[in-house]
Amino acid sequence: MKWLATFMLAVLTMIGAAQAQTVDDIIGKGKVVIAVDPTSAPFGVTGTDGQPDGYDVDVARLVAKHMGVELELVPVTSTNRIPYLLTNRVDLVISLFSITPERALQVSFSNPYAAVGTIITARKEKQIASYDDLKGLKVGVPRGTIPDLLLTKMALPDVEIMRFDDEATSIQALVTGQVDALGSSTTALLVLNRGKAEKEFESKITLVENHFGIGMRRGQDDLRQWLNTFIYAIKTNGELNAIARKWTNDDLKPLPVF
Repeated sequence: MKWLATFMLAVLTMIGAAQAQTVDDIIGKGKVVIAVDPTSAPFGVTGTDGQPDGYDVDVARLVAKHMGVELELVPVTSTNRIPYLLTNRVDLVISLFSITPERALQVSFSNPYAAVGTIITARKEKQIASYDDLKGLKVGVPRGTIPDLLLTKMALPDVEIMRFDDEATSIQALVTGQVDALGSSTTALLVLNRGKAEKEFESKITLVENHFGIGMRRGQDDLRQWLNTFIYAIKTNGELNAIARKWTNDDLKPLPVF
């Protein structure tokens, strides 16, 4: 009967893991651990104090505030944020986490707290008006992100996709001419033109409109319900709009619920 004891231990372990992520358990431990990406401005930046800052970090701070717990931030990239979540290294992911059916096979999402477009960006003088104009060009993307997934699925002929570890590195590749165009968010375009009287870069092609949700492990319905209530509350009381204006210089756009 040794196999039965081993099986029951495995079942109890899985049950314990699932129960550990209720709202009450997070409150009980007095801390929420949230993954953020500090390399994707303005959603994630490194502040003057060397600590993560940005739109996503401000949302994470509000999560901790409204839960009444301390906040621990864990820097991640687009490629390791899901592994960090699934191996219990973090409780939540607030990291430009676009809501997609493919990702929802691995994790659960809250309702959106932000929206940005995914676009192809290039220098203004670059003649790109359609996908055909990308032939013979190098297009940079942050590895594992929506633009990477979309462009890979399209399999455009004679287009070389160059993958970089994070958005900051892919932006730098465009600036230095290592790539001809960049598949990224509209916020990357803000970064590229920031502080310049003459805008050097512009959006060429819109790939898709993305909505960012807070990621958690699947099956955590109690936590998901609380997060949806939290997002409703900060949209209603103006806290989320204040974050949007602070980091994007624009009011919060209408966001869907599901």
